[in-house]
Amino acid sequence: MTHTTMRAMVIEKTGGPEELVAADLPWPCRVGSDVLVAVHAAGVNRVDAEARSGRADSGAVRTWPAVLGHDFSGVVVEAPYAAHPLRPGDEVFGMAAFPHTSGTYAEYISVPATSLARKPATLSHVEAAGVPLAALTAWGMVVEVAKAHEGQRVLVQAGAGGVGHFAVQLASYFGAHVVATGSQRNSGWLRDLGADEVVDYGSVELSRSVRDVDVVIGLVDDDDVAAQSLAVLRPGGLAVHAPLRSWRAFAAKAEAKGVRSTGFAVCPDAATLAVLSRLIDSGDLRVHVDDIYDLADAADAHSRLEQNHTRGKLVLRVADE
Repeated sequence: MTHTTMRAMVIEKTGGPEELVAADLPWPCRVGSDVLVAVHAAGVNRVDAEARSGRADSGAVRTWPAVLGHDFSGVVVEAPYAAHPLRPGDEVFGMAAFPHTSGTYAEYISVPATSLARKPATLSHVEAAGVPLAALTAWGMVVEVAKAHEGQRVLVQAGAGGVGHFAVQLASYFGAHVVATGSQRNSGWLRDLGADEVVDYGSVELSRSVRDVDVVIGLVDDDDVAAQSLAVLRPGGLAVHAPLRSWRAFAAKAEAKGVRSTGFAVCPDAATLAVLSRLIDSGDLRVHVDDIYDLADAADAHSRLEQNHTRGKLVLRVADE
């Protein structure tokens, strides 16, 4: 059967969640070393909502209507060549390079082979779609930059969020003493993920209960939270700050306080995805999907995400398992 169009959720212009609308788009054309994937599920990330609203990478979008989305899990339709390790029918998960390429809120996507890996065997496509961007971000911040290890004290801000719940687990896995901020309802859950201490950001001032941490994993784009993070770092400590929009101001404050700091931006990485897949299948890392929406309900998923009360990830179901 020859395909000519596919179903996708697009935005014609930036704005609120209501800008996400259904459309029929041309089927993607696989070229070079790309892998053509039938998307079964797509993760919903805060950066998607920021791009939709006109922030983040929205200025780099060159083709409209634009398909948002970074995370996907699905099945290989076409591989680069006959002897390629990935074959049609293989289950894979990965991360698209939006806005350089079209996003994952669609039935099909063509992505470089270096952007995907075999899906964890223990996960459904819906669960796997919640992993790539958030887990790769957490790995980069906690393992590659902070080099989490035994004896280190690591503070994870917003520990119950998409990136946060992976950061808590990875820091704990590598032996660090983990302090996480979260709501009271998430306290027990965060401890189950590996947090040694949980600070209820709604009722306790961070500096009253935490001090002298070696590393802060900053995941909240808020000046007050950033100030609290710097206040509890030990002299010479390291702040790894993900919200790039506020990075310059944060870096200046960190320098004034005499602590080291760096921003962080994630990129697709098949090798690290393969490591994360093995950690998931061994039971050492897990993903929590808070809710599932049909692709056509992407606007509702964005509205829910922007309420800032999501535990783990939200995922769009694109096709039946």
